[in-house]
Amino acid sequence: MNYTVTDRFLRYVVIDTQSDAASRTQPSTDKQKDLSRVLVEELLTIGLKDAHIDENGYVYATIPSNTDKQVPVICFCSHVDTAPDFTGTAVKPQVINSYAGGDIVLPGDTSRIIRVSEHPELMNQIGNDIITTDGTTLLGADDKAGVAEIVAAAQYLVDHPEIKHGTVKILFTPDEEIGRGVDKVDFEKLGADFAYTMDGETAGTIEDETFSADGVDIEIKGVAMHPGFAKGRMENAIKIAGAIVDRLPRGQAPETTEGRQGFVHPTNVSGSMEKAAISLIVRDFDDKGLADKEAMLEAIVKDVMKGFPGSSYSFTVKEQYRNMKVVLDRHPEIVENAVEAIRRAGMEPVRGSIRGGTDGSRLSFMGLPCPNIFAGGHAFHSPLEWVSRQDMEKAVRTIVELVQVWEERA
Repeated sequence: MNYTVTDRFLRYVVIDTQSDAASRTQPSTDKQKDLSRVLVEELLTIGLKDAHIDENGYVYATIPSNTDKQVPVICFCSHVDTAPDFTGTAVKPQVINSYAGGDIVLPGDTSRIIRVSEHPELMNQIGNDIITTDGTTLLGADDKAGVAEIVAAAQYLVDHPEIKHGTVKILFTPDEEIGRGVDKVDFEKLGADFAYTMDGETAGTIEDETFSADGVDIEIKGVAMHPGFAKGRMENAIKIAGAIVDRLPRGQAPETTEGRQGFVHPTNVSGSMEKAAISLIVRDFDDKGLADKEAMLEAIVKDVMKGFPGSSYSFTVKEQYRNMKVVLDRHPEIVENAVEAIRRAGMEPVRGSIRGGTDGSRLSFMGLPCPNIFAGGHAFHSPLEWVSRQDMEKAVRTIVELVQVWEERA
């Protein structure tokens, strides 16, 4: 049976695949493999004989070349996990056929409304079929839309051998949402020269630039004391942490920045009178901007600590990922071929920057240059997440066109 991309997507989103940053296992949650096993079965059914899941939860498969030309091996990659930000258990997708415009009230929680004023891309979807949740969970279009598109494209290529292409590799990863998506990729087994993640938003976009990203952990050791005898002696670590957070510049926060502006963002504060910890993420499009923000952050900490002479702190920076543009600019044909494919699929290509990261950011620095192509989803990581059937179909067409562009230009 020929399943449409929407059939596949609706089947995938009801499988709970949320990842868990607190877990130390690989993958971080065993339930991610529930979807991965389904994908292996579907890829085998399509005819990709080598489709399998490895011990780390990665799915690999190959669409063999059907041309005499020497074509670079390209890989299409998406992640099976959904974000820990909002529950992905018991997803109940709804399809709004021939969307007529206007705000969308979600039936499971009518306080949740996808408003056109906040989601202007809806204005380009009149007449299209919109898929949302009932408002009680996220949808999982990030990135089950990408997964469904890759499987649907694989089916199409196998069913249409007249479409000439080189060897195409498929990779589905776990744990992308918690920054571990490519930790254990077997590059030798994958055997690809270049890759594309199908993990972007608006139809027609290709993103060849991400934030550079670091994590910062600040640990504070205060001076604990019985509160009844604390005058002039206690230095409360909770208050020190609070003073540091309060000093973070308002103009360098996620809620006040856009476009190519970076930010400093506290993600967790915990502690007691004696010890406290602050976790932050720092983002910028270039490494100097990243270093400047980290220097500013440590200067704040040092200044606050002057008021607490008995206390001490540690300041640890951990590299998370870097702007993939540095790598992709060395291989301009990767993005140029995708731009051509998007055009052939009937869209005006838009090159963009991601205010975030993808598996492609890290893959690029691990030797597999990898920009990000749209998958069509919107309002990721929230119960307002939505995607249209037509945009997913455009992504499938883009994949099919892209493998042909590579073959033609080889």
